[in-house]
Amino acid sequence: MQHERRDGTRAIYARLMLTTIALAVACGRGDAPAAADRGATAPPPNPIATLDTTPPSGALGASVRRGRALLTATRDSLPSHVGSALRCFSCHLDEGRRAGGLSLVGVYTRYPQYRLRRGRVDLIEDRVNDCFVRSLNGHAISVGGDDMRDIVTYLWWLARGVAVGDIVEWTAVPELATLPADTLRGARIFSESCARCHGANGEGAGVVPPVWGAKSYNIGAGLARYRMAALFVLHNMPFDKPNTLTPQQALDVSRYIDTRPRPDLAGKEYDWPTGDRPNDVPFPTHPGPTGGADTARTRAHSGAR
Repeated sequence: MQHERRDGTRAIYARLMLTTIALAVACGRGDAPAAADRGATAPPPNPIATLDTTPPSGALGASVRRGRALLTATRDSLPSHVGSALRCFSCHLDEGRRAGGLSLVGVYTRYPQYRLRRGRVDLIEDRVNDCFVRSLNGHAISVGGDDMRDIVTYLWWLARGVAVGDIVEWTAVPELATLPADTLRGARIFSESCARCHGANGEGAGVVPPVWGAKSYNIGAGLARYRMAALFVLHNMPFDKPNTLTPQQALDVSRYIDTRPRPDLAGKEYDWPTGDRPNDVPFPTHPGPTGGADTARTRAHSGAR
């Protein structure tokens, strides 16, 4: 009976997800799969949905709720670890539940995972800190602390019903991997479709995140790769009219955004230490210490040589 209920539930999920296939994207994973690390476009994930949004009672539920709160108000809750004006849910939309919005559903089950960008096997805690260092342009949080424990507990809660080893289906957008991008067209699209929310200079306002400038994600973030950013833009932007841009428009505007000034990342040249650098990475790399930019930053802050 238990297997029958699971099969029936999965069938329901499958039917639900078919209706939203157009919204179906590392760490996120924010880091793309191996194909995307080689320069191909990362298609959006289609994970099993978590329908129950009510955390459990007791201490476990308290941890889930606190983890969700930290991802909701990341800068306010952890100001010493966030250098940008972004929060985790700036990118992981609908509290990490939206397919195509850098969904966090099932991410917990995909770690440990070998990641080409860092050239090593990462745990889920490593992936969380990767976002703090890159997407939030900040500093890693303690792996053994309460903040990490609660964030990981929230990710576990989102992964209920997703078995370890489940194959996550992907929907490719081949055009995003092959079309050339035009920044002049991108600037026009930004002015017409994006500036009303993100500001003429990409500065953002309130919960609308800045897309360039000192308070945006840094050059080492996944969204600083314009082909990866284009997939997110294609399925989610403009926020009130998602899926209205063509792949060419999404690519052009993402290329324009990612050519604008943004914070640097110390040690970024050590990303992809084993080679195989994607063609949309906006900086040169060369073999270096395992762990890439994050290791280099840790060494610099500790005074190590």
